[in-house]
Amino acid sequence: MSSELKLKVLAIHGYRQSDKIFSAKIGSMRKNFKKELDFTFIRAPHKISYTEKYSNEQTEVNLKFEDTNEYGWWFNTQNKTFKAVNSSDLCVGFDESLQLIEQIFKEQGPFDGLIGFSQGGSFVSILCAMQQLKIIPIEFQFAIIISGFISLCKPHEVFYKQKINLPTLHVYGNSDQVIPTYKAKELCDLFIDKEVVLHEGGHYVPGSKHIYNNFIKKMITKKLNSLQWYEIL
Repeated sequence: MSSELKLKVLAIHGYRQSDKIFSAKIGSMRKNFKKELDFTFIRAPHKISYTEKYSNEQTEVNLKFEDTNEYGWWFNTQNKTFKAVNSSDLCVGFDESLQLIEQIFKEQGPFDGLIGFSQGGSFVSILCAMQQLKIIPIEFQFAIIISGFISLCKPHEVFYKQKINLPTLHVYGNSDQVIPTYKAKELCDLFIDKEVVLHEGGHYVPGSKHIYNNFIKKMITKKLNSLQWYEIL
């Protein structure tokens, strides 16, 4: 497949991860779709404190990497911690993360789509809504949301008030102990043009090719058709 037809995808990692950790965790997916997908991995701007990392059961410390620091896209407490199931009036650091996304699109874009895991998946859903509302200067054609959830931060409520019409693939686990299945389903229900895959595992990115294959083929066909139409014009 020519580089022109490969889908360029911006990858947004989960809370307590980094660009390098996320790249490793979707290694099977990258291998399975090396001819179809071109990933760009970015790191959230907020480093998570040592105290939170080692007091939380879900820590993602990975000593294989030179940089074992962990990062987040926003916090929902003043002392800079985050838990997806907790409501909050705060979204500390969100604006800086949004600025980073806009900068990446400007410097490394355009991107055909986004992929996000956990808090990154929640962030992707917000970006989908913001694009639909035309309040951010970025544009993408699809999203893959893995173990995503509706943000319970009050400033984000506005982004979930209407259905989102963008092709999306939602993947989540039936045994996820971090993001309950009902929360992932709540997010799915906000999207109109969607595919949903429920796997039997927990809070991770499943690597099986069949989970993503149909959706990715559809997005490549859509891109091919748009390129052909552009050539006609």
